[in-house]
Amino acid sequence: MGYAQLVIGPAGSGKSTYCSSLYRHCETMQRSIHIVNLDPAAENFDYPVAMGELGHLEDNLDDWLTEELDNFLDDDYLVFDCPGQIELFSHVPMLRNFVEHLKRKNFNVCGVYLLDSQFMTDVTKFISGCMASLSAMIQLELPHVNILSKMDLVTNKKDVEDFLNPEPQFLLSELNQRMAPQFAKLNKALIELVDGFSMVSFVPLDLRKERSIQYVLAQIDNCIQYGEDAEVKIKDFDPEDDD
Repeated sequence: MGYAQLVIGPAGSGKSTYCSSLYRHCETMQRSIHIVNLDPAAENFDYPVAMGELGHLEDNLDDWLTEELDNFLDDDYLVFDCPGQIELFSHVPMLRNFVEHLKRKNFNVCGVYLLDSQFMTDVTKFISGCMASLSAMIQLELPHVNILSKMDLVTNKKDVEDFLNPEPQFLLSELNQRMAPQFAKLNKALIELVDGFSMVSFVPLDLRKERSIQYVLAQIDNCIQYGEDAEVKIKDFDPEDDD
């Protein structure tokens, strides 16, 4: 069983910075992970690139991925740093096909959606971010962890904290105050949609704090059941009680 994070989100949301910080954190913990950059436009990396650059992922998916995955062990942990074009994880089937290929290769995969916390300044932007994340979640059909990145750059954290785990009624009230009355029914439908898919939960990430990185990683590991197989194997080989 292999494990994988698919790191997605709009351009500028901090995906590559997250990947490099995660790599350094795991290196400190003496935990092995491999970062794979899927963006053909990327040139400079702050982490060791585990796979070669691929310019035409969709055309060469099966052959390329099969060949590259053969270089890893069955229980390796891969982190895919994806391009920032929103259409790749909202409606174009390329990343969905990529995920299906990973699953066929016996990988547990988690979608990790990054949203710039500086974007979350009011309820309209929050709902917009939720809709983009929900689109990716439905398109990819993966366990999903939403991360508010760049928390270290937020000057007034109270503005962001209001949207970490908000009550639906709070969101609806805020949205109605900012929108014209004719949008009341649409606002109610949007809030019900967000609440129904449990999309009102974001995990804040401050890369200055190791504890914050560790918490995010624990949430993702739980989604893909990382470590559970190892615990089972240890228990299987426990010596039987002499009594």
